[in-house]
Amino acid sequence: MATLTTRLTRMLDLRHPVVSAPMAFAGGGALAAAVSRAGGLGLIGGGYGDPAWLEAQFEAAAGARVGVGFITWSLRKSPSLLTDVLRHRPAAVMLSFGDPRPFVDEIHAAGARVICQCQDLGHVMDAVEVRADIVVAQGAEAGGHGAARGTLSFVPEAADYLAAHAPDTLLLAAGGIGDGRGLAASLALGADGVLLGTRLWASTEALVQPGHHQAILETDGDGTLRTTVADIARQIAWPRGFTARIRRNAFTDRWHSHEAELERNIAQEGPRYRQSFAAGDAEHTGVWFGEAAGVIHAIEPAAVIVERMADEAAQCLARQAAGIGGQP
Repeated sequence: MATLTTRLTRMLDLRHPVVSAPMAFAGGGALAAAVSRAGGLGLIGGGYGDPAWLEAQFEAAAGARVGVGFITWSLRKSPSLLTDVLRHRPAAVMLSFGDPRPFVDEIHAAGARVICQCQDLGHVMDAVEVRADIVVAQGAEAGGHGAARGTLSFVPEAADYLAAHAPDTLLLAAGGIGDGRGLAASLALGADGVLLGTRLWASTEALVQPGHHQAILETDGDGTLRTTVADIARQIAWPRGFTARIRRNAFTDRWHSHEAELERNIAQEGPRYRQSFAAGDAEHTGVWFGEAAGVIHAIEPAAVIVERMADEAAQCLARQAAGIGGQP
């Protein structure tokens, strides 16, 4: 088994420079624990903040060394969630989609690393200002919520900024990374590792309905779009500037570009969306994955995914160093 040593593996005592994205509703304790036991770091998805669910997921992690992530603008409504979670002594806390300032000192005081997920260079500057240990440069290819920057250009720009202004701050790449080639490319662009969402969403441990897992196997990288219709249907008021990448399906065909009509019909469409999601219907609700779908061909255990990705990346880097292109 290949081992890729980076600043990330040294900081967090990992075998592989891979962190699982704290995917709301999908990234539970079993997935986080599986990633950590495979040599990466798993993050439980704190999402919009359900204390009972979070307690259950830390219990499901069964003592594995894991972290947690929050939607920051939502956490501000219930800051005690962070205090409660820190009692579990997470290795890291990731803050995404909002001002991290109210929470950084408490996280550091608890001995956890602060990870700030960023969607543009302004966010990176904010993360540096608050002394984040790790910055995530998230490209628009990612599944779920994000913004407009592309991974290929954003990661090296963020790397350059950190090198000039905060050389001890680590960088993770996110968005469209689904195999070892993506990990190798991220390292070549200046990242210290990757944050994996979609590829681990398609794992046996993820809290994903079978129908949604089947949908990703039937979808290529062209089969998603960025939209606000899922948030409208769920009646979750996301801040301006963020949209969600989800699968193209009957739901998005009906409502994307018809958002005002969806809002007018929310009394009927909101319950229909939630019922379809709970039932695992892949056509009439949001199915939350990104462009990495195009390189995903099986639902596999997280350990298999992480270990194969590290092996593939090591082979890619070795072949490039030897001047040989092609597949690993």
